[in-house]
Amino acid sequence: MSKRDYYEVLGLEKNASKDEIKKAYRKLSKQYHPDINKAPDAADKFKEVKEAYEVLSDDNKRAHYDQFGHTDPNQGFGGFGGASDFGGFGGFEDIFSTFFGGGGRRRDPNAPRQGADLQYTMTLSFEDAVFGKETEIEIPREEECDTCHGSGAKPGTKPETCPHCHGSGQLNTEQNTPFGKIVNRRVCNYCNGTGQLIKDKCRTCGGSGKVKKRRKINVKIPAGIDDGQQLRVSGQGEPGINGGPSGDLYVVFHVRDHEFFERDGDDIYCEVPITFTQAALGDEIEVPTLHGKVKLKVPAGTQTGTKFRLRGKGVPNVRGYGVGDQNIHVKVVTPTKLTDKQKQLLREFGEISGSIPDEHNESFFDKMKKAFKGE
Repeated sequence: MSKRDYYEVLGLEKNASKDEIKKAYRKLSKQYHPDINKAPDAADKFKEVKEAYEVLSDDNKRAHYDQFGHTDPNQGFGGFGGASDFGGFGGFEDIFSTFFGGGGRRRDPNAPRQGADLQYTMTLSFEDAVFGKETEIEIPREEECDTCHGSGAKPGTKPETCPHCHGSGQLNTEQNTPFGKIVNRRVCNYCNGTGQLIKDKCRTCGGSGKVKKRRKINVKIPAGIDDGQQLRVSGQGEPGINGGPSGDLYVVFHVRDHEFFERDGDDIYCEVPITFTQAALGDEIEVPTLHGKVKLKVPAGTQTGTKFRLRGKGVPNVRGYGVGDQNIHVKVVTPTKLTDKQKQLLREFGEISGSIPDEHNESFFDKMKKAFKGE
């Protein structure tokens, strides 16, 4: 199945800004996150959104994608460079070896190989993502069998070299044609490409050399981690093969929403209500932040929607580049229930002020009058 266009995945135009790409990713990653969305296709859509964001958020990768799309221009030979082409043999040496019996490279089945990587999804509270924490997780993974020490053979015995492929893990068949001799190479079906046969298998692991275990791992979450980001824990993936290094563990983070604060990058946003009296006369109010309560001076005549910035009260940058700010939007709350005395005082205020707008709003009312007059 062909991949969808990355811009289409995020619902964006090709000229979308980096900010638009980030906002689209934040929205869709929350919508399809497997911990939130239990639909059967949610996990696949989440991976698709993440892949699109990783490419389009990187200037170099995006430029490459805009020019070549999903096609890799470095494949060469008409695109026959992938592992799925010609039965898994890539490159000119293997192509000529396959068809003309040349001496192409052979992969040693007993060579050390790195183990597979693992992925773990962790859900964090808003505060834990901001300040970081150290925690312990438990993951299922394959580990070396303690009984046979990874050989797969019964204790006291050892694997033998496969007599069919002579330890190469591959079988060659020759065929004569009018164009010459063709050599077809395939995985040895006797040893499954390992180059070894185990006559007496280990009873604990059944000859695989590995057993499933649950392993507890300590994870240090850096301050400032954001939703959708991941942390690599080196060497905590599946064990290596034939003495190779272990794979890595990738911890992907999902951050819960906060009931009061919103986050955009390293900055925090919130809305704080104030009364009409506070807005008109000015006041000093107490504002909650993630770092504790602080005093904020509201000047007289403050309008609803006015923004204030508290520097250094945001999120620590996950790479250590300082701390973001907290942005406060004030909202003037109109009272819905008034006592008779309050109503009377407001009427008197209206009579004294004559309900005449101040000089800052006259231009607006002038435009409104012209609109009614049809000017």
